Amino acid sequence: MIEARGLTKRYGDKTAVDDLSFTVRPGVVTGFLGPNGAGKSTTMRMILGLDRPTSGSVTVNGRPYSGHAAPLHEVGALLEAKAVHTGRTAYSHLLALAATTGIPCGRVDEVTDLVGLRDVARKRAGGFSLGMGQRLGIASALLGDPRTLILDEPVNGLDPEGILWIRNLLKDLAAEGRAVFVSSHLMSEMALTADHLIVIGRGRLIADTSVAEFVERASTGRVKVRSPRAARLRDLLAGPSVTVTEPQEGTLLVSGMTSDEIGRIASGNGITLFELAPQQASLEEAFMELTGESVEYRAPVRAAEESAA
Repeated sequence: MIEARGLTKRYGDKTAVDDLSFTVRPGVVTGFLGPNGAGKSTTMRMILGLDRPTSGSVTVNGRPYSGHAAPLHEVGALLEAKAVHTGRTAYSHLLALAATTGIPCGRVDEVTDLVGLRDVARKRAGGFSLGMGQRLGIASALLGDPRTLILDEPVNGLDPEGILWIRNLLKDLAAEGRAVFVSSHLMSEMALTADHLIVIGRGRLIADTSVAEFVERASTGRVKVRSPRAARLRDLLAGPSVTVTEPQEGTLLVSGMTSDEIGRIASGNGITLFELAPQQASLEEAFMELTGESVEYRAPVRAAEESAA
């Protein structure tokens, strides 16, 4: 478990993390989201004792990271996959980590098998592709069989098979009762992997909620209706608090009325419906909607985009 309370980090007159409080609980995959410059990396570094908070506190499994006698047994972390001696083999790198923390040598073979590096374990890490480097970083994080995992962009550089593998791995680790804290910019992957989300912008907490609740907050409340008698149905649905648009022939988008209400009106008037579907935002759309004001770096809008808007 990770517990942050009033976590703040300032660099001169710049506040990177601002009074941030959250809890990463065991048994779930918690996604850590935010625009570039939001303070995610700084927060992760403070959790691992690599940066000292200006104020506030953060503990892992009840203690500051530095307070654990054998931290690799408590928390495994992947912040920078290339933070490896390039002249060492993958096996030697993991063996050195194991030797310094009292981890049995047999565990090295277990994690190299787990991450799919058995065939290249005796090759120098400097020759690894980005995806292979990610796998080695994940092996390092898992080496101590920790109760808590902190992974920054773990799917970076992985091919589709590797992405599916890490997705299932994270879910399995959480199912074992571990706390899994994952930062990623891939919204589609977070939608498939995470159970809970912590979202920050400009160092401040924006949301601490389930994926479903986060998406629901940004959903429009519109209902898509397709019918061969769309024009007649549009007349029946019209009202002071209802907005109906027809983006294409035979299709209506209705705001201000639930799908049940629309269905009852259609049924009562003998109108056939081909589709009646509430429109829910994707995780990416929800993220853009709720973090739009917190983006620190924004490209200028091109003239073609302005005219399209």
